[in-house]
Amino acid sequence: MNVAATRPAFPFTALVGQAPLQRALLLAAIDPAIGGVLVSGPRGTAKSTAARALAALLPDGAFVTLPLGASEEKLIGTLDLEAALRESAVRFAPGLLARAHEGVLYVDEVNLLPDALVDALLDVAASGVNTVERDGVSHTHEARFVLVGTMNPEEGELRPQLLDRFGLMVELDNRYDTAERQRIVKARLAFDANPQAFCVAHEAAQHELAARIAAARTALESLAWSDAVHERAAQLCVEAAVDGMRADLVMLRAARALAALDGAARIAPGHVDQVADVVLAHRRRALPDRSSAGRDHAPPPPSQQRHGETQEENQQSESNSDWGELPPEPVAAKAVKGVIPLPAKKR
Repeated sequence: MNVAATRPAFPFTALVGQAPLQRALLLAAIDPAIGGVLVSGPRGTAKSTAARALAALLPDGAFVTLPLGASEEKLIGTLDLEAALRESAVRFAPGLLARAHEGVLYVDEVNLLPDALVDALLDVAASGVNTVERDGVSHTHEARFVLVGTMNPEEGELRPQLLDRFGLMVELDNRYDTAERQRIVKARLAFDANPQAFCVAHEAAQHELAARIAAARTALESLAWSDAVHERAAQLCVEAAVDGMRADLVMLRAARALAALDGAARIAPGHVDQVADVVLAHRRRALPDRSSAGRDHAPPPPSQQRHGETQEENQQSESNSDWGELPPEPVAAKAVKGVIPLPAKKR
């Protein structure tokens, strides 16, 4: 008997000191279209434990791991073309994406995977649909799952284009509070000593949280975004100087998922504020210099002023110049009439 297969997962409600990660995972579970959760942190910070614990709360409970050496066919599945020609029917061999449907797809060290594989993975995570094509034959199937990718920053970063496509990001740190470390270790030792008894002690809380997730999924479509919510999301994204519009979309979806989880009757700007950190953690860029905001015609710094001119004279000369004037460019030399050429040197 496979002991690992019969061993229960560590209860999600028993996790200690992981509140930001737990909330991000719950939001992605309520609305997988958010695009998954990227968890960055050093080794031994319970990244995989939290992902397995989330899977145990979902109706299907599937937990699928994508190994580092996996091929694209192993991920998306394959088509038997010979069977298609022989039987006039598509024979599809499911991949990991199909197995993860309605569950959790866990990718450890996602930053070490080939970019093409990560790109395909994120496409399906956002759309909920996987399409396999080969030589003019295609097969499409649903693939709605919670994508959880982990990485250790010391081992390399994801390219910005891929980083942005993860819906949420949580950064974990080593714990240096002695009391918290004790609580974490005590909980783990108690689970390892008797997993069944430990899970029974948290069974009521687990059932309650699973029911909240199911209710939130049902209520999701009944919640609408008001203009005030849209405005707050846009304001936060502008302040973070994000690229593109994906941050706005993810922030609104995450705020709606949080409102549904809380059992709220409507989405409020406060929900946007609560999810902003995990939405912007990997998208926030250096803010522009606010001291120059609104001063489109501010004078150039002294180093750029013309030699011998005061600031006022420099501004006057700038205002008199042609708008859109281009800098001088080198051109080919031409002979000028009326100029006597120099005599050629005697050989």
